Amino acid sequence: MRASRLISLVLLLQSRETMTAAELSRELEVSERTVYRDVLALSAAGVPVYADRGRSGGYRLIGGYRTRLTGLTRDEAEALFLTGLPGPAGDLGLADAVASAELKVLAALPPALRDAPARVGQRFHLDVPGWFRDATPPPWLAELARAVWRDRVVELRYRRGEREVVRRVEPYGLVLKSGVWYLVARVGDATRTYRTYRVDRVVDVLTAEETFDRDEGFDLGGHWHDQAEAFLRSMQRAEVGVRLSPAGLRALRRAPEAPFGYAEATRAAGEPDGRGWVVTRLPVESVEVAYELLLRLGPEVEVLDPPELRERVADAAARLAALYGGPGDGAQ
Repeated sequence: MRASRLISLVLLLQSRETMTAAELSRELEVSERTVYRDVLALSAAGVPVYADRGRSGGYRLIGGYRTRLTGLTRDEAEALFLTGLPGPAGDLGLADAVASAELKVLAALPPALRDAPARVGQRFHLDVPGWFRDATPPPWLAELARAVWRDRVVELRYRRGEREVVRRVEPYGLVLKSGVWYLVARVGDATRTYRTYRVDRVVDVLTAEETFDRDEGFDLGGHWHDQAEAFLRSMQRAEVGVRLSPAGLRALRRAPEAPFGYAEATRAAGEPDGRGWVVTRLPVESVEVAYELLLRLGPEVEVLDPPELRERVADAAARLAALYGGPGDGAQ
């Protein structure tokens, strides 16, 4: 445990140049007294850690000291290569940079660990695009990625329904969700709000020479999570009452329109009856969507309300019964 912490301390000083004992204690999640002891241990081991005194002081490494990656365990080395996403990195125009970085890391590894990338490649593969989806990256993705890296303002020409709109935005980040790339950007008008744009609907991009000051407190992952949940909730404008068999409840979880509402339906479910059926409320986008969804569950669901949905499903069931009623029945 301590050896791992000492390596982390050295790597922090390599990347940050100068850090106070308080900053190191927060990063390493130890007390400042432990940091003092660790620094003394590193100095005794020959690592040139120097303490600058004064208000702007802190610990730093002397003479551009660098450590090689000889402290990595096999699990750590393999996990390092597992984090690489060659497909998305290539889409962003970073394939050469990723390959170069992997070569440098590979050269720094001790000989016993240099088979790490081959072992990972034989065991894991990330196939990002969804089924039945074109894997070709959107044409303006690489240009937007460059603007994101350089904090450059861009002017988007964007397809919205049947028309095109122009927006001047500050591109904060790119998100890959189920094979679709999204741009999260701050609108450059008085509202300064964050908007999300599907990159495959971008018709043209004009990158300006102007840069923007990034809000360092902005959390891309947290923002995306909140926006995605809000979007899903906004779609659930209706609610239906149903009785579900155990098989119906399992099938509901696999339905493409239902995963978000499935969790709420499960929480709202009452106690199972003698046959295991439960009564619950299911949030849905509309009664029409509910009709199409519940028909797929066949005899594993009974619609309780609203009455118009129950009548539609009953009518569909009657027509199915007529088709399969018996010998000689059905379409001619």
